[in-house]
Amino acid sequence: MPGIIEFPKLVEAALTQHGDLFANECQRRHFAEYLTGLFVADRKTVLGIHDEFAQTTDQSCLNRFLTAAQWDPETLNDRRLEQLQKEPSTRYSVQGVIPIDNTLVDRDGMLIPDANWFWDHTEERNKIAQDYLFVNYVCTSGKHYPLEFRLFRKQEVCEALDEPFRNHTALCCELIDWVCERGIPGDFAMDCYFTNAEVLNHIDGKQDRLGRPHGYVGDLKTNRKLEWKGGILKANELAASIPVEDRKAMRIGDRRQWYFTVTVRIPGVNHKVRIVILWHYRNDGTCCKILVTNRITWEVSRIVRVYRHRWTGTETFHRDGKQQLGLGDCQLRDVQGQTRHMYLVMLAYSLLMSELKQGRAKEWALHRLMTIGEACRAMTREALRTTLSWAIEQVTQFEQPYEHVVAQLGLS
Repeated sequence: MPGIIEFPKLVEAALTQHGDLFANECQRRHFAEYLTGLFVADRKTVLGIHDEFAQTTDQSCLNRFLTAAQWDPETLNDRRLEQLQKEPSTRYSVQGVIPIDNTLVDRDGMLIPDANWFWDHTEERNKIAQDYLFVNYVCTSGKHYPLEFRLFRKQEVCEALDEPFRNHTALCCELIDWVCERGIPGDFAMDCYFTNAEVLNHIDGKQDRLGRPHGYVGDLKTNRKLEWKGGILKANELAASIPVEDRKAMRIGDRRQWYFTVTVRIPGVNHKVRIVILWHYRNDGTCCKILVTNRITWEVSRIVRVYRHRWTGTETFHRDGKQQLGLGDCQLRDVQGQTRHMYLVMLAYSLLMSELKQGRAKEWALHRLMTIGEACRAMTREALRTTLSWAIEQVTQFEQPYEHVVAQLGLS
């Protein structure tokens, strides 16, 4: 993305900030090479990154940097988050949002550690992948970045390794503890897979900086049972019973939705919650979304805005990380190598995110650049526009022959 981000400066800044974590100059050079490769290499494997450099040692040296060299990726991650707090646009805030979600990282075979068969709900098929849980952060500026992750292992794998099995709920609670131990402010956001009673009680049992229970906004399954007017009924049954005249209009940006909100109790959840039932149109028979939160005094618009940041903080990182930075490209058969690759991808993503000038977009950027993918697509359009302008100018103003223009563009 030349013109938006200068990759050498990013790598130089990373070396300045984190170079002392590596034991010698050789490790620092491999750190710079790998980070540069995550930015520019077409193939983000060790061999693909190695082949990007004209002068380098054998690719096994870069491999050993990930699998055998003595450096601590968790310390690197802590340092990364400390650096992000020095910039106002990436700093933590009490208005921040902390989304949690899992993603499947495709693998080519079962020989990669913890790769297994998983059901992909988006593609509606089983595939070989690794299952990662990420906790992310969305700042008030709109910038976002990953905080930490956990790798899910199936029960049979844990039994073979003689280690305790932790399901998605346990890993989610572990990431919540990680956030709270570091005093990171903000409210959690998650989809319906994680809005079970154990997770909701776990979040509400944590205190924020003001001594209040930590806040959350989640998506509620429509068949979830609620206590309503002395009885028990499903959430979708409650939604269907709401008269049309009780549904209120709400605008967020250019979109208008209809809502009904009420404070209820959920069996198994130890605290009162507020649900927000949403419809696309006032007369719809079926609701489109049901949100749940322990912030029972919040306005509905704020509840909806917090939940919308769940997509910003998780799906955009998963997409841009996979498409642009090689989140799923590492083919090492070493657990430590896979872990270090993930932390380096998170560092590369954070460096790019901190450099996006969202409030001062280029003249050719027709909207604010909120994600790395948007910046890449904007730069592609700009490169195409300037190339076409140059070619037209060469032919019309300077009367250059067609063959000359094609040769100058390296297309002959």
